[in-house]
Amino acid sequence: MSSGRVYLDHAATTPVLPEVIDVVAALMRVLGNPSSLHGSGRAARKAVEEARETVAAALSAAPGDVVFTSGGTEADNLAVKGLYWARRAADPRRNRVLVSAVEHHAVTDTAEWLAKSEGAQIEWLPVDADGRLVIDELHSALARDPESVALVSVMWANNEVGALQPIGEVVAAASRHGIPVHSDAVQAVGSVAVDFAASRLTAMTVSGHKLGGPMGSGALLVRRDADLVPVLHGGGQEREIRSGTLDAPSIAGFAAAVSATVSSRAERAIQVGELREELVRGVLDAVPDAVVNGPSDPRRRLPGIAHVSFPGCEGDAMMMLLDARGIDCSTGAACAAGVPEPSHVLLAMGAAPLLARSSLRFSLGHSSSRADVDALVAAIGPVAERARAAGYMNVKGS
Repeated sequence: MSSGRVYLDHAATTPVLPEVIDVVAALMRVLGNPSSLHGSGRAARKAVEEARETVAAALSAAPGDVVFTSGGTEADNLAVKGLYWARRAADPRRNRVLVSAVEHHAVTDTAEWLAKSEGAQIEWLPVDADGRLVIDELHSALARDPESVALVSVMWANNEVGALQPIGEVVAAASRHGIPVHSDAVQAVGSVAVDFAASRLTAMTVSGHKLGGPMGSGALLVRRDADLVPVLHGGGQEREIRSGTLDAPSIAGFAAAVSATVSSRAERAIQVGELREELVRGVLDAVPDAVVNGPSDPRRRLPGIAHVSFPGCEGDAMMMLLDARGIDCSTGAACAAGVPEPSHVLLAMGAAPLLARSSLRFSLGHSSSRADVDALVAAIGPVAERARAAGYMNVKGS
């Protein structure tokens, strides 16, 4: 990093790729609203449609499946609310929403809002100790009354512990009853193979800034035959389900990031995976009683996330101590930073609240190096020791 800091928070956001900066800068010099019919407008529209084709090709979708949004949160809201409203309008009995217990807040908070304001009945699907969906629980929930289920939402990969979910099994179970499935694939795209067509998902969320693209860019991939009620109303620019003037420079940058990241995925996953293993070994050598959360099988987790609990330490305190040493990491989802509560993901996995609050997420990406890992390993032992001493003193003082 140019700042001289060690950056281990790529799951929150990753540095913008140089080629993306070039694309965005070039298009920002071009005048034109993509919805205008004159020459300048058509030029802007051409850039948008080329970006749509690029995203579709990278994710094995049809160009018409790609609905551009302002990012992952908007896409999740559009999918969950839009599918719920459409299905409920077609049949008022469809008020159940089945959601995994470890979803990002963009999904969990949306589901809770539907329960509070729209009469939805939310059913949280449990996960195992690795953070993976217990598929039998989904089968049981569907079997109870499939006609009352509006939709199922299960993320492709968890943003905190990196657990990959059995999306194929989820879709197979739901499709037997004609129930649409949405998946938040924000962390998965660019890290593991993602094929929208093969997945048979109804809708899938992608975000630009997790891939080296601009913040405020993203897409909802949604099948052309899916019925969604819009969240935003206005010009109906994106298939009449997402209104708003299209940001051609950001959309082009988003497409460039998706293409570059997906095309280099396999090679980068190996490099990042090796760095992660070195990081985990070094942390456990320095702090032997630390606990690594999530699947141990690399085939069942993202290659670049290491989520670790440090018994006797406060996660927030460790994060700030590392920050003072020039090392950036997080205690979980960036959207929930600063909230002094244990991670809902770890609690769903069966962790005790105290242990859940002692956790840090280290996430690697395209700019990560062995020097980053070495710096963390050198710092983590003294930081854990100091955090434990502070915790002991606080308990004793109380």
